[in-house]
Amino acid sequence: MDSKVLEQLLAEVQAGRLSVAEAVARLRTLPFEDLGFARVDHHRQLRQSFPEVVFAAGKSLEQLRGILTSLSARADHILVTRLSPDKAPPLEAEFPGARYHPDSQVLTLSRGEVPDRGRGLIVVMSAGTSDIPVAEEALLTARILGHRAEALYDVGVAGLHRLLAHQELLAQATVFIVVAGMEGALPSVVGGLVDRPVIAVPTSIGYGASFGGLAALLAMLNSCATGIAVVNIDNGFGAGYLAALINRKD
Repeated sequence: MDSKVLEQLLAEVQAGRLSVAEAVARLRTLPFEDLGFARVDHHRQLRQSFPEVVFAAGKSLEQLRGILTSLSARADHILVTRLSPDKAPPLEAEFPGARYHPDSQVLTLSRGEVPDRGRGLIVVMSAGTSDIPVAEEALLTARILGHRAEALYDVGVAGLHRLLAHQELLAQATVFIVVAGMEGALPSVVGGLVDRPVIAVPTSIGYGASFGGLAALLAMLNSCATGIAVVNIDNGFGAGYLAALINRKD
């Protein structure tokens, strides 16, 4: 933020021409840092309780360095998604607290403990082992946002007894994230068993007639079970973020 703009804003508050609430409202949308190739939104955390999340796909290593340098100067906890393995080692070396998670291609950067913002437990399920990368993206997103999240993997409908063996865990959850490819049936099953929100995530896993996740997406949208919301194909991040909003204390 430009110092003159901030000084003028504070002067108006001091003179009584602007209320504190009005000043906060202005600060929610004012500042960003123009890096030329990116405009880093430093007030995302004020507006949405978490800094801007970096989508790494398509960005060069130098662009990622610049964005992370800008963000880390003002934020203690940062999330980078879809980061290719070749770009992770130099970023881990350069930014203390950075940790790459290869299964999900997520990089988290934390200084200190993540504040606890949750009121309950988020359970992240995958129908199959092949769905785990998307489920891990959801799990790590929820955790860096300050929520307790547990994984329950490979419990798809081809062996439903595997899911039913975890009734105690199901009873503890505040919200569920259910990740499935192929025919995408697992969210409907979970939705029929629980009285909590279910966020369904279709994945691109499956043979040709799954159409890269479209079959699972349509099946989830057409579920007869209640309480199910559906995010885009392979969008583990979107599911984790939505679950965190549902599970927030305030």
